Amino acid sequence: MTENSYRWECKPFQELTVNELYSILRLRSEVFVVEQNCIFLDQDNKDQKCFHVMGWDGDQLVASTRLVPKSVSYPDYHSIGRVVSSPAYRGKGVGRALMQYSIDQYILCFGNEPIKIGAQLYLKNFYESLGFVQTSDIYDEDGIDHIEMIRASQK
Repeated sequence: MTENSYRWECKPFQELTVNELYSILRLRSEVFVVEQNCIFLDQDNKDQKCFHVMGWDGDQLVASTRLVPKSVSYPDYHSIGRVVSSPAYRGKGVGRALMQYSIDQYILCFGNEPIKIGAQLYLKNFYESLGFVQTSDIYDEDGIDHIEMIRASQK
């Protein structure tokens, strides 16, 4: 499966179907809670304010992000969060395709403004390849090293 064969969608929370929302929450739980062993409350009352990016292989959700409006996660910044890809699809380009589509949709939704993220440290090089720059020291979040990164507005 190549990155071009996935079906990408971006919807505001209010337009998600029940099945789409279930698929998003299930994938996030599969990766963040089960695989990464992080016990946290995923439903943080931000989803309702966000646009949701979904990557589908047929009827299977394989990747997702949420596009977060300014000052919801970080003061004075928009963000891309809850970046997740199915373990079965890793190494097939889905993560890069997900982030590129998310950045493109972010610009359509919010304009060409800086994007701030909280990235898992081991993905630093990946995010740098997409134009993000580390802006914080390493910090612990749910037992995983993270850093804050910003992608500047594009000229």
